[in-house]
Amino acid sequence: MPLAPSPDPKAVPLRLVAADGLDGWLGRQDAATRAWVGATGFSGKIGEALCLPAPDGSLRAALAGWGTAATRRRGRFALAAAAEKLPAGRYALAAEGTAVDAELETLGWLLADYRFARYRAATPSAVELVCPEGVDAARLERIAAAAALTQDLINTPARDMGPEALEAAFVALGARHGAKVAVTRGSAALRAANLPMIEAVGAAAAEPPRLLDLVWGREGAPKVTLVGKGVCFDTGGLDIKPASSMGLMKKDMGGAATAMGLADLVMGFGLDLRLRLLVPAVENAISGAAMRPGDILPSRKGLTVEVNNTDAEGRLVLADALALADEEAPELVVSLATLTGAARVALGPDVPPFFTDDDALAADLAAAAARVADPLWRLPFWDPYEPLIEPGIADLDNAPSGGMAGAITAALFLRRFVTASRRYLHVDIYGWTPKAAPARPKGGAFQAARALLALMEGRY
Repeated sequence: MPLAPSPDPKAVPLRLVAADGLDGWLGRQDAATRAWVGATGFSGKIGEALCLPAPDGSLRAALAGWGTAATRRRGRFALAAAAEKLPAGRYALAAEGTAVDAELETLGWLLADYRFARYRAATPSAVELVCPEGVDAARLERIAAAAALTQDLINTPARDMGPEALEAAFVALGARHGAKVAVTRGSAALRAANLPMIEAVGAAAAEPPRLLDLVWGREGAPKVTLVGKGVCFDTGGLDIKPASSMGLMKKDMGGAATAMGLADLVMGFGLDLRLRLLVPAVENAISGAAMRPGDILPSRKGLTVEVNNTDAEGRLVLADALALADEEAPELVVSLATLTGAARVALGPDVPPFFTDDDALAADLAAAAARVADPLWRLPFWDPYEPLIEPGIADLDNAPSGGMAGAITAALFLRRFVTASRRYLHVDIYGWTPKAAPARPKGGAFQAARALLALMEGRY
């Protein structure tokens, strides 16, 4: 559902009508309109849409249900819920006294237009919205494009989105923005570059493991480094997943895809940052070269790690990339990863937890997330759990036994590799929408990136 330029006097007025304001609105209409609305059963619920005919049979206006304050709190992008039910045409928003965040609802309209069409033709929407006055259409279209980039990467099956294809997308992103891109590819090169855990995780796969490294922005600007988990498929390794758990593992590179979408926005909007984007791109496969339970791996940081579960591989590849990022002591390091099932148990698929020791940063991010309707929730780096990730035989354990506090112990593990940076922020995303919702089709999800963009725009 694309945007159309404003103004357009021929556009059909699209009026938002709240469920608890319907009677008042009807009281201001003529008898024919009241009769038509009553006959159709339109009640103003979110997701309802109704066309109002003119005497000659043409479309003179349309209504979109706006629900109540209580029902709007239970979801996001109420306008998009109704827009999908409108007939083809061009519409102009007419709130008529209803309090509306026009920018957010317009973004929802754009996000609802996403189609994943790589393997099956998809019909584009023929419903257009005239960009509301005061809304920056170009900005919202860029955000929607970055979301589509992320969704396309996640939705593509691993056969077509392995480390090589992810590298190609990464290189294309850098070229589009004039960034410098370097790739460390293959076991020998990774060992020579002192990235041993990235090598160990990806050594069993047909496509070699690699580290993707992008740098953009002026040298004197504040340094912000994004690290995205790029496990293009996760079998679980020798601790193999059951089929029911392996079915969605094409999305295990969702952290990398999200970091790339966020980087696209940072560069596209020209934020005054020295941006670095690091993606360890691997497949956690099974062969004679696979890492084994009980193996002890060296790391770039010098810490040793006991592999007590080969299915806890994401934190291993992130650790080497985080250690590399930390060597520059950036202002901010952000890791994005589809890391733990424990995070989903705690908060579900829609609310990623984030971790940071910086209270001011946490407050700013929480406020940004609420402002742009990109939900996040803070969980603690709980120091008393540190002994859980210390196995005795090595410095760290990649998979503590017991099953409790799994999201927190994974975050604590990652924090061990970020010691010089001024601030560290970890986000444990799901990267997937299990059931279609307004402006969020089933499939790959663009989570946390808009909140992080708002944070960066506010700080830098």
